[in-house]
Amino acid sequence: MGSAADYIPEKLIIGILSSNTSPSPTLLERLTESYGGIERIDGPFPFTYTDYYKEEMGSDLQKHFATIKKLVQPDELAGIKDVSNRIESELTIDGSRTVNLDPGLLSSTRLVLATTKDRGHRIPIGKGLYGEVTLIFMRGEFQPLPWTYADFSTLEYRTLLKDIRRAYLSQLRNEAS
Repeated sequence: MGSAADYIPEKLIIGILSSNTSPSPTLLERLTESYGGIERIDGPFPFTYTDYYKEEMGSDLQKHFATIKKLVQPDELAGIKDVSNRIESELTIDGSRTVNLDPGLLSSTRLVLATTKDRGHRIPIGKGLYGEVTLIFMRGEFQPLPWTYADFSTLEYRTLLKDIRRAYLSQLRNEAS
């Protein structure tokens, strides 16, 4: 029988979808207040993979990724998503979101995204929310799965995440010493 062990802290990454070519100062302030200092912002990446957000948020959407400096425990993901949902609500104008936030946790072996939607490949993580293993790291690369969102399947995103993973592993080593 195995024994429970402490979790290894993971890197918090927040996908930011909006019509802005860069995240607004107000949003960055709210992310910093909620999650701590931002290590890096990557993007913009044109978001052309679906029209799902078009009616609410408009067209010509851009995606950025905010990587948070402080590592977090993986069992905090539900609380992190709960906070990101509140930030989205605070930034709503006339009943429409101006930003969609998708927090995820990157470890040495995977990227897990938090979501409000239940599907067969997602597991409950608390607070009525679900976690989805979106990418797995094997053979030196992030590999998409049958349900991986089209944007996360792109080489561009997977290359970015591999770079963030490299920095995360270095941070883990430095914090362990």
